[in-house]
This record gives sequence, C-alpha cells and structure tokens, in this order.
Amino acid sequence: MDLRNHSKLWVGAAVFFTAALILACAILPRGLARIAISDIVCALLMFSALLAFAQNGFASKGRFRVFWMLQAAGWGLWLSDQVVWIIWDLVLQKKMPAMHPADILLLVAGVPMLAGLLLRPHLQPSKSTARVGILDFLLLMLWWLYLYVFFIICWQYLSPNQAFYDHNWDWLSVASFLVLASVLAVFWRTSSGAWRTFYARFCAVAAFNGIAFYILNQAIERDVYFTGSWYDIPYAASFAAFTAVALSGRGLSPTDETRSDSAYGSWLATAAMVAVLSLPVMALSALLSSDASPRVERFRIIATLATMFLMALLIFVKHHRLNQELKRTNSVLQEASLTDPLTGVRNRRYLSASIEADISQTLRSYADSNDPRTRDLVFYLIDADNFKEINDRFGHDAGDRVLVEMSRRISSCVRLSDVLVRWGGEEFLIVSRYTDRRDATILAARVLAAVADTPFVLGRPGETIFRTCSIGWAAFPWLTNDPEAIDYEEVLNLADQGLRQAKQSGKNRAVGMAPPHRNAPGPAKLDTLRSSQLPVEILAIAGPTKQSPQ
Repeated sequence: MDLRNHSKLWVGAAVFFTAALILACAILPRGLARIAISDIVCALLMFSALLAFAQNGFASKGRFRVFWMLQAAGWGLWLSDQVVWIIWDLVLQKKMPAMHPADILLLVAGVPMLAGLLLRPHLQPSKSTARVGILDFLLLMLWWLYLYVFFIICWQYLSPNQAFYDHNWDWLSVASFLVLASVLAVFWRTSSGAWRTFYARFCAVAAFNGIAFYILNQAIERDVYFTGSWYDIPYAASFAAFTAVALSGRGLSPTDETRSDSAYGSWLATAAMVAVLSLPVMALSALLSSDASPRVERFRIIATLATMFLMALLIFVKHHRLNQELKRTNSVLQEASLTDPLTGVRNRRYLSASIEADISQTLRSYADSNDPRTRDLVFYLIDADNFKEINDRFGHDAGDRVLVEMSRRISSCVRLSDVLVRWGGEEFLIVSRYTDRRDATILAARVLAAVADTPFVLGRPGETIFRTCSIGWAAFPWLTNDPEAIDYEEVLNLADQGLRQAKQSGKNRAVGMAPPHRNAPGPAKLDTLRSSQLPVEILAIAGPTKQSPQ
C-alpha cells in the first residue's frame, strides 16, 4: 500500500469517527452513552492528530524532526486534558469543575506548537554564525506562564472568583490562538510551493479550531454545555482536520532558500525585551488595582518579583553566551585576516603581527648563550619558476591549483614550529624558528625536491606538468657576534637577493646569503650599511630536474 492510499485511509477513519459523533448526537438521548461516544471520539481524534504529527517526526531528521515532534507534544497536552474530562464524565460521573487545574493544559498546548513553527522548518539553516535566540524564546514562554499566574491562578486558588477567572482565561486563550494563527499566516504569505499550501491549510484549520473552541468555552461559562452536545461536533471535526494537515505535510523538506537569522533573531530579542519591560508595569497595576484583595495583591507582586529574577538570570546567561559567541567570531575573523584565502597558509599580515616576538626570542637566545642549534631564525623566500607560463597556457584556475599544491608540498617540508607565509603572487616565505643556520641547506634541498619530484595536476584527467622553484635564504641574526647590528628587514632583503641570484643562475636552485668569515666589517661600520652594501658569501645548491610530458 503506497503512502497516498495509506493517508487517504487514515483521513477516512477520522471522518468516520466524526460522522459517528454527529449520528450519536442526532439519535441518542442525552445520557451516559452519548457522553461516552463524545469523549472517546474526541480522544481518538486528538490521538490521531498526535500520531500523524509524530509519525512525520520519526520519518525526519534534525531540526525538521524537532518541528514535527513539538507539534505532537502540543497534541499530547490537549489529549491529557481530554483524559481528565473522560475521568470526570465516565469514571467519576460528575460534572467537570469550572475552575480545574487541568485547564492550564489547554492554555499551554499551543506553546510547543508555536516553538516548532518558530524554527521555520520551510527554510534551510543559514551558514552564518547567527542563531535563533532560544533564550529569547524561553523569556517569552516564561512571560506567558507569568500571565497565567498573574491573571488566573490568583482567582482560582487565592481568592476564588468565577467571573474574573472566566474573563481572564478567555482573553488569554484567544491571544494564544491569535498568535499561533498569525505566525501561520505570515509563513503562508512568505513561503512558496508545497510549503505555502501546507501553511494555508494549517492556518485555516487552526482558525477553525480556535473559533470552535471559543464557542464551546462560552457555552461552558453560560452553563448550557454538556458533553455530547452539538458544540462538540465542530470541535471534534477540527481534530480530524488537523490529522489531514499533518498527513499533507509528509514528504516536505526545507527549500533552498536560506534563513535570515539576524533579522529574525532581532525581532525575537525585541519581543523578549518588551516582555521583560512589561513586568514593572504589571507590578504597578497590581498595586493600583481596586478589585484585588491584599492577599491577591501581595501574591501578584511576589510572582512578578520571582519572574523578574528568573528573567534576569536568563538574560545573564544570554549575555554570557553572546560574549562567548563574540569571542569566537572575533577569533575566526582574526584567523581569517591572518590567512591567505587561496592556499590556507599565513599571509604577510600574520608575519607583521608575529615577527617582533620571533626576533625578540632569537636575541634573548643569543644573549643567554642558549644552544646554538636552536637559536637562529632563517628566512627562505621561494618563488615558482616560469609560473606565468601556466596561467598563459592553461588558465588561471590551473595556476591556482598549482599554487595550492605547491603550498601543500612546502608545508610538508617544514616543522610545526616553522611558519609558511604566502608572500605574494607565486612567492612564499618560510620563517624557520629555533634552528641552526648551518643546517639551512637541508630544508632548502627538501623544498626543491618536494616541488620538482612529482608532477602537478592541472585539472583535466591526465593533464599534468612538472614545475620547479627557486629559493633565496638568509639567517638572522646576520652576525652572531653582534646580533643587533643588522635588523631582520635587511636580512629579508638579503634572502631576496639570494632568490634573484637563484633565478639568474638558471632557476631550480637555492642560494643562501651569509656573511664572509674573514672579511666581515666591524660593528661601527655596520651601523651605516644596508643589505645591498654588505659583503656576502653565497651558498648555492641545485634542485632535481624532471621532464614535463609533452
């Protein structure tokens, strides 16, 4: 049996039970049989709606499942109230009291339904870090329960008053239905396709249920209602309609449209703040009320203060979460500002932010006579050879792939303590920390081999090319006997000179720049020299050669 036929049978069963109730009201005399049929049919139809929504939840995942399950939870509350009615009608065979504790079940049944709708299941979650404010929603729900305590509980227990109880319960009930129907109407107007149809049906049935419930409740307050009366028919029919709505939602999935969490979160936060600011007004109204006894007045003030304390606690938690989110966002933004977006390695801004600490650490190591094998800082400038040829022959996408792969290969050669920086274009910089300048050629040879040994894939299957790179390097401090004589910018310039010499010497090689052992100028003379004037000793090594396929 396919899903469509299964749904038709389910809806048909709900219609059958509704027809049975109509027939019982028309044929049977007022009595226990008629009461039993009405109570049981209403309970079965409520359970049918609950099961239909829950079954959609079991067939879904993630946020979409939560939406369906919250709808089912609302029906669970409604069914619980109906069970209380059945106990009074069929077990105790007494009239349900006008002010019963179970009344709150009907008033809060819409809360989980509204919570599910506010997840906006028809939209995809956004990729931004903005989140729907669950704490703002909790503030609104706490405010809603506070209204029940403020306007109903005091007339139900502290100073029983049927007229005040009925009046306040009516307008809170109507407000609950209006909010739910309004949200559904907004989603109906703003959605499209199958979701628009679903929300239209949901909104129409919710309005029908609200009207039927209001009429039935007015009959109860006028003492003209009895279980099994004609007032039960539209009320029960709305439950059957909810089953049809749930079944019509099978197969729905979020659309490709993305949520605008920032605007939505702002609206929710504003509503929550309005709720918080209303509490002092409510407390003032309790003090100025002329129809409340001192006992009710005191209870309302205590309830207001307790709610204000709980709301303040939620606001504190919210601000703490916002601060943590802000720290995470700032950390992500800072990381992004220090990272090259194409290759994922560090950028020049990172070097500017970190180099002074590296220089200071190196100078301290020399001042403290630390192990010479771990106190040098070596700069390697690396440039891809003949890179323009790749862009001209194969396009810039292929060039980008080569750069990404080259950065990966270079990264595989360095230590965790080293830093790889995209210096610009097809040029990279390695800052090798805590190293020994005497071993500088080892890393240079490793990089030359890593780049040249394996062909680069350009995009299309089988389209590869061998590439090489050129390297220039220099160590800081330039003079080990006077570490502060030449600053690191000049050492970087020397590494750049080495790179130029590597290019001019035929490429695919590394050229190191070092001070000559015998002819180094004294410290006084060095104060006036720049990298272009410094005497140097050139240390060169050649890389491996591979032939690109034609």
